Amino acid sequence: MASDWDHRFAGTDYFYGTAPADFVARQAWRLAPGARLLSLAEGEGRNACYLAGQGAKVTALERSPVALAKARALAAERGVSVNWQPMDLAQYDWPKAAFDAVLGVFIQFAPADLQAEIFAGIGRTLRPGGLVMLHGFATRQMGYGSGGPRVPGQLYTLDRLRAAFAGYTLLHQADFDADLDEGAGHHGRAALIDFVARKP
Repeated sequence: MASDWDHRFAGTDYFYGTAPADFVARQAWRLAPGARLLSLAEGEGRNACYLAGQGAKVTALERSPVALAKARALAAERGVSVNWQPMDLAQYDWPKAAFDAVLGVFIQFAPADLQAEIFAGIGRTLRPGGLVMLHGFATRQMGYGSGGPRVPGQLYTLDRLRAAFAGYTLLHQADFDADLDEGAGHHGRAALIDFVARKP
């Protein structure tokens, strides 16, 4: 049975475009060549393909087969290799200390209890010294029409992320407004959060 995400990703256009999120382009320098990176709810592949092209060894999780087919096509077009895994984050086993970095870009589809499980899973699967890299909508996004969930509890605050990753070294954090131009899915003024931290 096709999910809402399958319908969202249907068609030939890429719903969020094929360019990486601005956050990903700005923070990619933090990844050493050959870094093992896990991308959560990757969608149609824009961030995974970009980072693979920068030399990261990317594993990308995505539950929608429609999105995965487009992601594989994008990787083939760009000549990059990504380990695509059809996976719902609610069922992922978060292998211990398996990755140098974990990326989550606009993964706020999950209700608050599942988000807490995802944050705990990120901590489990990062090696010591590994990076958590999160980018999403701030709570002010409720006042904008540029995308994201319409549930305040699923939106980010820096306080919430700092609490979820207490003890981590904060490398970059920002709460700001900017204009998005990421396909049909994210377009217009948006309230955004950046968060990058290093696991002890």
